[in-house]
Amino acid sequence: MTTLKIDTKFMPLDLKAAKDGTIEGYASLFGILDNGGDVVVKGAYTASLARRASRMEKVKMLWQHNPYQPIGVWDEVVEDEKGLIVKGRILAEVAKGREAKALMEAGALDGLSIGYRTMRSDYKDSGERQLLEVDLWEVSVVTFPMLPEARATVKLEGLDEVKERLAAGD
Repeated sequence: MTTLKIDTKFMPLDLKAAKDGTIEGYASLFGILDNGGDVVVKGAYTASLARRASRMEKVKMLWQHNPYQPIGVWDEVVEDEKGLIVKGRILAEVAKGREAKALMEAGALDGLSIGYRTMRSDYKDSGERQLLEVDLWEVSVVTFPMLPEARATVKLEGLDEVKERLAAGD
């Protein structure tokens, strides 16, 4: 029996869940070396997102990459110039969703991580792996992020201010 290996990438976020469970942030940033020695290249998600859209499939929102513990839905997953933006809702009707929301509101949980299969990559002389194309399966709310340089803050109020800070590179 063949086992399919799923890669994961973690990112820390100053991410707070809105009262209705709405969260938003960058699940991945382009051109930044992560703690695993990988760099995601702009456009790496394009084909995967297009395939999912054509099949009307959503990227899954999981708790700590556990496929048996979905905690909400990603309503929007798109690439911009900076990285992969996700917007979604943690469902309070789900036990782990309630836990995740409470931990995020308390500031104890602040990471997002991608689960994907590498489709195309290239190694540089420096040893870093450039991810040229990935098949994105899920974005998880996690404890330990892999890409500590990437940060976003989402609050109930002041969303425009947050977007301005992100655009300025703060």
